[in-house]
Amino acid sequence: MDKDVNNSKKFTEEVGLPNQTFKNVKKALAWLSFLAFFSVLNETVFNVALPDIAKQFVVPPAVANWVNTSFILSFSIGSAIYGKISDMYGIKKLLIIGLLTYSAGSLFGILAYAYLPAIIAARFIQGAGASAVPALIMVIIARHVRSEDRGKAFGLVGSLVAVGEGMGPVIGGMIAHYVHWSFLFIIPMMTLVSIPFFLKVLPNESVSKGQIDILGVLLLSIGIVMFTLYTMQYNWIYIVISVVLFVGFSLHIRRAKEPFIEPSLFRKRKFIIGVLTGCILLGTVAGFISMVPYMMRDVHQLTTVMIGSGIIFPGTMSVIVFGIIGGTLVDKRGNTFVLSLGLFLSIFSFLIISLFLDETPWLMTGMLIFTFGGLSFIKTVISNSVADSLEPEEAGAGMGMLNFACFLSEGIGIAVVGGMLTKRTLDFPLLPTVENAASFLYSNVLLVFIIVMTIGWALYTLAFRRK
Repeated sequence: MDKDVNNSKKFTEEVGLPNQTFKNVKKALAWLSFLAFFSVLNETVFNVALPDIAKQFVVPPAVANWVNTSFILSFSIGSAIYGKISDMYGIKKLLIIGLLTYSAGSLFGILAYAYLPAIIAARFIQGAGASAVPALIMVIIARHVRSEDRGKAFGLVGSLVAVGEGMGPVIGGMIAHYVHWSFLFIIPMMTLVSIPFFLKVLPNESVSKGQIDILGVLLLSIGIVMFTLYTMQYNWIYIVISVVLFVGFSLHIRRAKEPFIEPSLFRKRKFIIGVLTGCILLGTVAGFISMVPYMMRDVHQLTTVMIGSGIIFPGTMSVIVFGIIGGTLVDKRGNTFVLSLGLFLSIFSFLIISLFLDETPWLMTGMLIFTFGGLSFIKTVISNSVADSLEPEEAGAGMGMLNFACFLSEGIGIAVVGGMLTKRTLDFPLLPTVENAASFLYSNVLLVFIIVMTIGWALYTLAFRRK
């Protein structure tokens, strides 16, 4: 046993992992980083395969995009729930349940790949399971890693998350092109190999009594699904139901003893505007990224593997570099400067693509580096601004709400773009530089993105122009 402990110490010292507060926490962090990689990978791995899925089932983008939207919706809601109930049920039990649910959804997807509704349901189940990983990683680091070493822990996990985001389009493109997109469901099942380790190493924590705000979760979740359906079909019934449910949720959390979302947060102006700005900007970029495979397929007839490896991959990997730069700039120049710079990079890339979409597809590769660079700056500023608007005792609930809202906005952004591509209301010539009829719709949608991003910037600037 002593030999194993010494070997563990030597291993963790070599890789620079943080000091432990319970036995083998360093190995646990390594395995958790492994899980974080796969949880994020599964967000992006299906993105490049969406045109193939739409073609196989003969459905419009608004329907095909639900393969990603369903995952993100359950992922966002699950992330908030797991974090809240970790005290009541313990980390070990919840993590194992999450991994088993994740793999169960994957197995269901493989077996039912010939039916699109089953595929969407499988992705929803996957998201519900995968959401345990980011939520519980935060809890584990907060509880079991000493404060002076938490930066290293978050850095290790963050690096693997960035790599997962970058590798998703590459792996997805290769498997979808050379095998079949349904085999993408096999990838998450690799996380099952970590279960024996966690069963052995994670401590059996004492649990506390508490209540889950089931009614609040249901009201908010169903309201969000109804709103998302509206963005796909533009049926007023969905939006009416959504509004009724949101009003019901708002009234409920004011009366509940342990509400799903703390109502006092809604009285903090800067917090609300920071979260809203994050939703607008991140949702817009998520919608754009979901549109890239359709755009490259329709305008330039690129294969799935080329879209994933040659077009999207360089941009996603640039996030690692821009993330480091963004954090440094925020400390030196402030939040407003860095957000403006990030928005400039994103809007510039949207404008160039909109103007010259007919040209070489490699223009998209270069512009995506600016898009993802700008996204990295935006994420850094939004997190920092929201954290600054909270009191220490509000940090946990406030940052949890930010993550929850931003995840949701990404799913809704993907659904909205799917609806725009399906309705084709903007499919008409506008810019003189765009001559290919296949480019009209995408070029005009990009102009809408620019307007929405500008509104987000104005909203943030008005609220945070004075410190």
